[in-house]
Amino acid sequence: MSDHDKTDAQKSSVSSEFNATNDARNNVDAWTEGEAVSDPMHETDKKGQKTTSAEREKEILNNLVFASINEQRRSRRWNIFFKSLFFVYLTVVILFAAIDLDDGGIAHGKHTALIDLEGVIAANTQASADNLVGGLRAAFKDPKTAAIIMRINSPGGSPVQAGYVYDEIKRLRKKYPDTKLYAVIADICASGGYYIAAAADEIYADKASIVGSIGVLMDGFGFVDTLEKVGVERRLMTAGKHKGVLDPFSPLKEPEVQHVQNLLDTVHRQFIEQVKAGRGDRLSDNPDLFTGLFWNGEESVKLGLVDGLGSTSYVAREIIGVENIVDFTPHPNFLDRFADRIGVTLANVMANSFGLPNVTQQSPMR
Repeated sequence: MSDHDKTDAQKSSVSSEFNATNDARNNVDAWTEGEAVSDPMHETDKKGQKTTSAEREKEILNNLVFASINEQRRSRRWNIFFKSLFFVYLTVVILFAAIDLDDGGIAHGKHTALIDLEGVIAANTQASADNLVGGLRAAFKDPKTAAIIMRINSPGGSPVQAGYVYDEIKRLRKKYPDTKLYAVIADICASGGYYIAAAADEIYADKASIVGSIGVLMDGFGFVDTLEKVGVERRLMTAGKHKGVLDPFSPLKEPEVQHVQNLLDTVHRQFIEQVKAGRGDRLSDNPDLFTGLFWNGEESVKLGLVDGLGSTSYVAREIIGVENIVDFTPHPNFLDRFADRIGVTLANVMANSFGLPNVTQQSPMR
């Protein structure tokens, strides 16, 4: 073999090895060896155009900048929205505060003040003395008040709470002699409800309203025989001879019964005296008037318990002569009710822990 032939054979061998190496590179498995990396200087975009690395970096940078700008715009929009919402809320709060400062409503000229007495008269309720007295004072104090209507819908309640309201009405009527107070009965005005109504200048009711029940009661249950049948022994220890008076699991004792009866008679006498002081000669001499009986509105007019028949709007329009009615009834807001409820609950828990009466416990007399 000549030197020329040897040279050609070597070139052919080198060429074969180079081709084999290229084939091996082209057949690399992407799962085991990794994907082939394209030439960064000659990448191809979706349109088939070649882009350089610098152009791609510029495009990515532009996208990041625009994304940041859009995020800032969205944040600014939400910021403006929440600020607007806050100012709307603040405006509403200021508006309602202005209404409250105007003593219950925006009224031009004279108005008839309205105070609602709704439900059982007791402490820590909407019909408590503190609540009603606050509304009465505000109504009498307002120079725009032509007269006051107390709309009553109550079966009665605590004689103590009713007495507080009665006395305050008398005091305010004396302090503001030109401002009259009218009691208007809705469905019922009995017992303590009528106690308060008797302090008004005049009383009006519907012909079907329930009026009266001028009396005092204290009720309960006795379980002495029940304990004997069940076989349970009552063990009551006291310091004081009559500390366990009216215990429902012990037999009644005549001296204790007489003592409680005297107590009820005294409160009843006070009730009668206040009604007579408020109604005066308008009351009839019917012997059943102070026995605890009750009548409808039409019969009550004849008995002198009521001055006439009419509703709240009727009294404002026809008797007072001012149809514009402004509500002076104190209404606690949600936060006040929630706070009061939490406070009462905690107080009751502590009272139960120490064996004391609950703060919401009402008077046994009504």
